[in-house]
Amino acid sequence: MATHDSAAPDRPEAPGDQTPGADLLAPVPPDPAASAPLPPRFEPVARADRLTAVDVLRGVALLGILAMNIVSFSWPFSGYDNPDLSGGPGRANRSAWMVNHLLFSGKMMSLFSMLFGAGLVLMTDRAERRGMSFTGVYYRRVLWLLVIGLIHAYFIWSGDILVAYALCGLVLYLFRSTSPKRLFVLGVVLIVGSSLVLPVLGLTVGAVRGMAATTTAEPGAERGGSPSTDPARAGMAKAWQEMRVFFEPTEEQYAEQLAAYRGSYWEVFPHRAEESIGFQAFYLPMFIWGIAGRMLLGMAFMKMGVFSAGRSTRFYGVMALIAYGIGLPLTIVGGLDLWATDFEVVRGMVFGVSLALLGTVPVALGHAAVVMLVVKSGALPRLTARLAAVGRMALTNYLTQSIVGTLLFYGYGLGMYGTLDRPTLWLIVLAIWAVQLWYSPLWLARFRYGPAEWLWRSLTYLKPQPMRAAKS
Repeated sequence: MATHDSAAPDRPEAPGDQTPGADLLAPVPPDPAASAPLPPRFEPVARADRLTAVDVLRGVALLGILAMNIVSFSWPFSGYDNPDLSGGPGRANRSAWMVNHLLFSGKMMSLFSMLFGAGLVLMTDRAERRGMSFTGVYYRRVLWLLVIGLIHAYFIWSGDILVAYALCGLVLYLFRSTSPKRLFVLGVVLIVGSSLVLPVLGLTVGAVRGMAATTTAEPGAERGGSPSTDPARAGMAKAWQEMRVFFEPTEEQYAEQLAAYRGSYWEVFPHRAEESIGFQAFYLPMFIWGIAGRMLLGMAFMKMGVFSAGRSTRFYGVMALIAYGIGLPLTIVGGLDLWATDFEVVRGMVFGVSLALLGTVPVALGHAAVVMLVVKSGALPRLTARLAAVGRMALTNYLTQSIVGTLLFYGYGLGMYGTLDRPTLWLIVLAIWAVQLWYSPLWLARFRYGPAEWLWRSLTYLKPQPMRAAKS
């Protein structure tokens, strides 16, 4: 599902110039005219103090998230994991889906979630070195992220992941002093446990669908009579009619889904609100545990120096081999099964998608290892500098992707909803990547923060933050 990165939507599938922990905390310098130094208080981080490796990794994750979210911007929910419903059954369209499936789907959300946890470790370390408590700052930051996420979900795009991140963040703080080993074990348990939800859901959907099929096949159903005298079976038939719109929509239902996002803003609004409520009330409670588990893993890896490029080159090489060695086979087998069975929804949830889901975190860690190798080697300095800038403006760039994506496809924009196949969507993704890699460093050369980051910081620190970059 989309983002839901987000995450939470993604949320996806969530971002922000850094997670709640992206700020390096520095005491206010003493007034030279004062006889005694001022007490330290929290201030946003100076650019020179940032961890470049974390910023680069966050930039990679943010751009990668778009490769999946673009499908949710442009097609109904039922087409997210089924390319035949989002571009057609042609080989080119399915091949574009396979690229996303192998490299991006779930992987970038996993990476971003882990970086959210890593950010809390950064904030904790800096506060402890200064003997400070940052509880108030942290919770204000997370609660404002929740507000931003709700606005994003209901007024821009229903696939928001920020709400999920903020809700996890409220609990994540309690684990800030937990050892890396315990964080790792707890994270794995939550991730594996959450992965069991999808096959159970698939079996449930299959049972409801099967019961509905036998019920509507009874004498009298085709003539408009009561499909069943058994209230339980009749209830199953009704439940399937409500559920199938998300899994196996009829042609009429699919046409209604397409039409829903081809209207004016206020015509689209109730459909987006309904999807947001459904995601937050139904999917989020089932899958938020996996997001939290990824955040705990991120905390563990940050404490071990993995995400700050603090380990050896050999370490990252071995990490990449092991991670890809575990994750890619699971992803490939799951993807090939989905392709071979024509993306049959129950089979997919029980086997193909579930198997690939187990591979998302290992593949994400493989991606992280490769990025750390590039950072440590000093290779591609211009590209990594631009990726770091994208990562520093992650909230702005994430929201911008949603705004641009919905304006491209929804009826109140260019109205291309449900018209472009996946290879064409890839061209749009590459164009947005190029623009964000171009303007992010230009913006940060003139300003301290992205516009959304500035607003978030100002709300967090309860005063407007300086926007202009310091003159060198």
